[in-house]
Amino acid sequence: MTSRERVMTALDFREPDRVPIAPMGFWGEFTQAWAAQTGNDPATIDDHYLVDIRIVVGDETAWPSLAGELGTEGEYTIQRDGWGQIKRVRSAGYFYDQVDVGYDEAGALRYGEFEPPDLDSRYARIDAHIDALKERYAVFAKTGGPFIRTGFMRGEQQWLMDLAADPQMASEMVMRTARHLTAIGLEELRRWDLYDTGVWIYDDMAATKGPMFSPATAERILAPAWQLMVESFKSAGAAKVILHSDGNIGPLLDLFIDLGFDGINPVEYHTGLHPTRLRERYGNRLALLGGMDNALILPRGNPNEVRAHVLEVLSAGVGGGLALATHSIAPDISVDTMELVREVYLEYGRYPLRLP
Repeated sequence: MTSRERVMTALDFREPDRVPIAPMGFWGEFTQAWAAQTGNDPATIDDHYLVDIRIVVGDETAWPSLAGELGTEGEYTIQRDGWGQIKRVRSAGYFYDQVDVGYDEAGALRYGEFEPPDLDSRYARIDAHIDALKERYAVFAKTGGPFIRTGFMRGEQQWLMDLAADPQMASEMVMRTARHLTAIGLEELRRWDLYDTGVWIYDDMAATKGPMFSPATAERILAPAWQLMVESFKSAGAAKVILHSDGNIGPLLDLFIDLGFDGINPVEYHTGLHPTRLRERYGNRLALLGGMDNALILPRGNPNEVRAHVLEVLSAGVGGGLALATHSIAPDISVDTMELVREVYLEYGRYPLRLP
């Protein structure tokens, strides 16, 4: 089977030749350690761990022409991104201080209407490689989600306050974002001909204990935006729409199924999203892409515990509906641990699953 055939068979709740492998999110530090320890070319890490899925995205920002460096401030660089965020970034740092945002205090756009979604410049980086990627992977388009991207433009703290204190304004903001992201996703599907796979919507909305808003807020304000995106992509011909969110989104899963999402990622085990329990509850209504625990079990590296954990997650794939992965592989997970994960997978990950 090709990666695309394998993945789509599993997402249709049928059994392919083996359990597919979803994106692992290898950090650069882990990839370097793996290459040094194994002697392999860092560019071959996906092949070594049999990764089947690749996610591609254009420049989905609201104002891509505004992005650039504004100056320096001591050891910090002052940048503005395409969402209108002005950020203080330390050299070689990942996190940043948000100095200003794309909405003003009254909820008006600082930089005018969003730039057109069909700009060739948004997609050129992927255009050059899409054919080669589709030969190797099951390639899905990606957009951000209306919750997190509105937060980029409004500021996270103010955005959460808007959801609670001004539902009408919050609804207007989130639908504006959703319409823009929908147009981006539809353009990606068209340009890259990804209808036979579909779209992943990345909308981080939860912490370890649960979502950052109530289920009532989700239904009243956010659900119409998610519904617009899902229905638009599927009406255009997208085979699947997958939701990515870190954290414990368990309280919202029934809503997501009702809205038409076909699966979730990364299914963070340490937050209580255990694949076997989710499979028992939702059956073939919700595909699971992820499931391995990169917070506690894999970093500890206890071989017996790791082996049992991989087998447990694989057991959720009986009958299909599972793509094995984890949120990401950081340097706190050893190369030996990931080699053990691979070993267990190679022994037990082929269909029909014969798990001990």
